[in-house]
Amino acid sequence: MDRMTAAADGSSKGNPGRAGWAWVIADEQGRPERWEAGPLGTATNNVAELTALERLLDATPARTPLEVRMDSQYAMKAVTQWLPGWKRNGWRTASGGPVANRELVERIDALLAGREVEFVHVRAHQQGGDLLNAIADQAASDAADSQQAGGTARGHDLPVPDPQRAGAPRPAARRSGTPRKRSATPARTGGARVITAKFAGRCPCGTAYAAGSKITKVDGGWGHPGCRTEGQEA
Repeated sequence: MDRMTAAADGSSKGNPGRAGWAWVIADEQGRPERWEAGPLGTATNNVAELTALERLLDATPARTPLEVRMDSQYAMKAVTQWLPGWKRNGWRTASGGPVANRELVERIDALLAGREVEFVHVRAHQQGGDLLNAIADQAASDAADSQQAGGTARGHDLPVPDPQRAGAPRPAARRSGTPRKRSATPARTGGARVITAKFAGRCPCGTAYAAGSKITKVDGGWGHPGCRTEGQEA
């Protein structure tokens, strides 16, 4: 192939919680051809996303140009925007703290060296959205749930995305009962306000949070405080 097209995705059921990673590679006509998925035990969504990218890069030939589709802003920015500054600062963030998931980022950096790789951000859970991303999303979710590895190399069939779980928009949470009041003195994490969610919702990392959970402003909306800590540290 003159150029390979692939998608990588991770999943964490709780963030941190049961986690898994997956990648999918398309054939020359853009149809899903090969995939691989694996468990991570307990890990954050960011670790799962970075692991999926690392495994994809390790499984593809370095001499072939590669397009990588991902729905994780954190993983993409970590290796395309923030990485040079982290290295210049001795693996410290702009605020002076240590870079999270440094070992994973360093391995990805080594795998990217001398390669032609284009990163394309795609939105997750969209009706008629990116098929490769939807399959990677489902495969990573299945690996997180089962904590079992899978893939075409293991004799498994290519998973077909469930429209309600991998390829379609998430339904809005039904508002019922008396809304919870915000705390008069909200907590803070890393300088950001943390509030109690009035209603159930979904963090931009792709994992749901329940009403009553602690949430904060993250890249792309409201979500888990842990996602902001890792995803907005540059």
